[in-house]
Amino acid sequence: MEEGKTIFLVDDDTDYLFQLQHTIKKFGFDVITAESQKEAEKKLENFKPDLAIYDLMMENDDSGFILSYKTKSKYPDVPIIIATAVASETGISFDLQSESERKWIKADLYLEKGIRSDQLHREINKLLKI
Repeated sequence: MEEGKTIFLVDDDTDYLFQLQHTIKKFGFDVITAESQKEAEKKLENFKPDLAIYDLMMENDDSGFILSYKTKSKYPDVPIIIATAVASETGISFDLQSESERKWIKADLYLEKGIRSDQLHREINKLLKI
């Protein structure tokens, strides 16, 4: 069912990126990765993912937000998940429940890192309408 769907993973933590890539491939998706906002922006010039999962803090504290904005500007129908540990690292917390947050956070879902794989699979399928 997931065959032919490509998920774009961007995270500067190479261990986490490898682990997430392995998990998502087990779900049956193709995966393309990038290890920085800059690398991701370059790949997005010629590549439209079916879904993207972005870390929030990479080169900049808001790299994931910037990538989300740029992705939605070019490909408005691509679902985006922000996966981050920012709340546990900084104590700053946010979500996508209010209209004002959805206006400036151009993502479809916000997840704290450490999400169980079965829950991640459900969220991906829900966003892809599978």
